[in-house]
Amino acid sequence: MSVPSRLFSQGLQIRQSSLPPAFLLPSLFTSSFSTSSQLSARRDGNPNRGVTALRRTGLRRRQTLSVKPEDLPRPVTDSKERSEIDVDPNHGLWGFFNRERFPFATPEYDNSHGRAWTVQELRGKDFEDLHKLWWVCVRERNRLSTESYERGKAKAGYGEYEAGAREEEVKHTQKAIKHVLTERWYAWEDARMLAESDPSVNLYPNAGEPSYSATESAFEEYTEPEQIQSAQQDSQVPSSEAQSQVVPEQIKTQQETRV
Repeated sequence: MSVPSRLFSQGLQIRQSSLPPAFLLPSLFTSSFSTSSQLSARRDGNPNRGVTALRRTGLRRRQTLSVKPEDLPRPVTDSKERSEIDVDPNHGLWGFFNRERFPFATPEYDNSHGRAWTVQELRGKDFEDLHKLWWVCVRERNRLSTESYERGKAKAGYGEYEAGAREEEVKHTQKAIKHVLTERWYAWEDARMLAESDPSVNLYPNAGEPSYSATESAFEEYTEPEQIQSAQQDSQVPSSEAQSQVVPEQIKTQQETRV
């Protein structure tokens, strides 16, 4: 036997020894059982997927439109041929513009403002007035911010200083409103804590129950101090009891004289 034939026979023997037995051959062609889902990409039936005007992708092949180019309306380029639009002069959205209703106000307009509200002045206002004043400040800051953006787009180069000074006064008013509301909240919280310790106050009454039940100590007779009594005697000022005991005839005569 030659050398090549001997090597071929040895390789065939090695190959036959590495193969499995004949009864295990069907298992090589069956797929393994698995409960996990396949990792293939999800198919999308949307024909317009990936078509966008922002990226200028254009239409796909064989893609049709529901509107033909002949049916599209043509824009009116001539301003004289356009139809006039009626605008309500008293519309609420005009409040977001300046008094002249220009895209941005003049420096003279923004500079013509007063001072901010102080805390002492706002303490006398009720909650409804403070609520209205707060949203007036919000609307004013909205207008100033919008006009500042439009002024930057137009590259006007003026009005920023006056608008900034006006906005600072509006911010001071808003800080004063917050200060007053914080004071009222602390006062209410102190009163609530005091009412919890008072047995005559019921903060959580049921239907038909009074929230306050007066005790006998609330109706105790008031006695004036000795200093006040001595001062009344020296100046001969009648006491509160003597003033309350008025003769009905005197009341009648007083009413007749007033008439």
